[in-house]
Formats: sequence, structure tokens, C-alpha cells
Amino acid sequence: MPRQCHFTGARTSFGNSIRTRGRAKYLGGVGTKITACTRRKFKPNLQTVTALVDGVPKRIKVSTKAIRQGLVVKPMRRAATRAK
Repeated sequence: MPRQCHFTGARTSFGNSIRTRGRAKYLGGVGTKITACTRRKFKPNLQTVTALVDGVPKRIKVSTKAIRQGLVVKPMRRAATRAK
């Protein structure tokens, strides 16, 4: 199962981590300079939940954004039964 949201399709994206040094111009310096630029990952906050997919309970990976939006429909909880 890929690291991807089942509903929104959110997946790991890439960007840059920029390290700077120096004093900002508005603070009286000559400005900040870039000293390093490395690749980094932005990972979505994925949760494994049991949800109804096509009417069948299934364990899927879902982003918390999709959970907050109400895209996840959870199955009914089983009623507790006692054997008599």
C-alpha cells in the first residue's frame, strides 16, 4: 500500500530546506545569505482507519485532512451480544 491518502491522493512531496546566516537588513545588517540548500520531504499525516469503501469495511490509509472534511464513513460498531 503506497504512502498516499485513499480519498485526497495526498502523498510525499519534496522541497528545499534553506539555511541562512547573517543579520536582516531591517535590523541593520547587510542582509541574510544562503549557506546551504538541501532536499527535504513533506509527508502527509496519514492514519490507518477502518472505513466503508463500496459498502464493505476496509482498512485504508487516510489523511487527517480527509477525516476532518468528513470523507471517511466509519462502519457501524457491532452491538455487544451475550450468549444466554
